[in-house]
Amino acid sequence: MKQLISSGTPWEEVVGYSRAVRIGDRIEVSGTTAFDGDKLIGEGDAYQQTHFIIRKIERALQEAGASLADVVRTRMYVTTRNVVEDVLRAHGDFFTSIRPAATMVIVSGLIDERLLVEIEVSAIVGVHGDR
Repeated sequence: MKQLISSGTPWEEVVGYSRAVRIGDRIEVSGTTAFDGDKLIGEGDAYQQTHFIIRKIERALQEAGASLADVVRTRMYVTTRNVVEDVLRAHGDFFTSIRPAATMVIVSGLIDERLLVEIEVSAIVGVHGDR
């Protein structure tokens, strides 16, 4: 069974993507940024952007029947070395005890120049052992 999770943005239909896709126990969450509709959360603040992004990812996971505890991999894309520590600190606020495999890549830019970080995750439902 394939479950598509939507964020409700018009871009999903135009571009042809989903916020997240669940197939069986596996969930893939698309690259997620700090936009809330048309509003950027945490402009100029990578720590705040990362917190907002992870909460947004958490909502998609919940809709797919999972939680952050089910995350087995995170991929973080940052636009400059100057934000690495803030992004890692915010990541640690959520994942210190979960400890997924993690990758961070410095990229030349994201879809909007004000974005400092974009994150995607992979999760396996029930991986944390209490389901």
